[in-house]
Amino acid sequence: MASSEKSFALRRLHSLLGVIPLGVFLIQHLVINHFAVNSPEAFNKASDFMWNLPFKIVLETLVIYLPILFHAIYGVYIAFTSKNNVTKYSTFRNWMFMLQRFTGIVAFIFIAIHVWQTRVQAAFGHHMNYDFMHDLLSNPINFIGYIIGIVSVIFHFSNGLWSFAVSWGLTQSDKSQKMMAGVSLAAFVVITFIGLRALFAFI
Repeated sequence: MASSEKSFALRRLHSLLGVIPLGVFLIQHLVINHFAVNSPEAFNKASDFMWNLPFKIVLETLVIYLPILFHAIYGVYIAFTSKNNVTKYSTFRNWMFMLQRFTGIVAFIFIAIHVWQTRVQAAFGHHMNYDFMHDLLSNPINFIGYIIGIVSVIFHFSNGLWSFAVSWGLTQSDKSQKMMAGVSLAAFVVITFIGLRALFAFI
């Protein structure tokens, strides 16, 4: 396989994993967190259900850890090798290109911290319940960091939907790409509302 063909295939795989399974997991994760809006008991019940799924380690490895490692590592490579030219060509799509790379780096750092503060702590024996998240987010630095991290992750996913549609040939005309930009914006607004509403419910 030629270098250009290999690069194209890797970028398509990168975009695919960003939507499926990682995008699906992101939405599912935020919906589970959103149960906190109803009550601490509702969140604890939903969290315990996810924690006690059969073959959880296998599912986490195949659906989350391996895809996110590839997506993150290759995404960092793209971010540091791509040329951002917004200062020369200040178009909307160039700005979205730059923000996609920037939020990808922020998301990478945030997810690493989030995994350490939650999943790793659960492995050490801490119970991932409402009280745990309340204590974690009662720290103003953690809370502000989570706002920045969540918004960055959601933007990266939502804007990535546009890139995914282009990479896989789903939107080839200018009209279809503009429609997809509208879909991406709507996804960003709706998912951000869900994510931030859940976040504030923990405090």
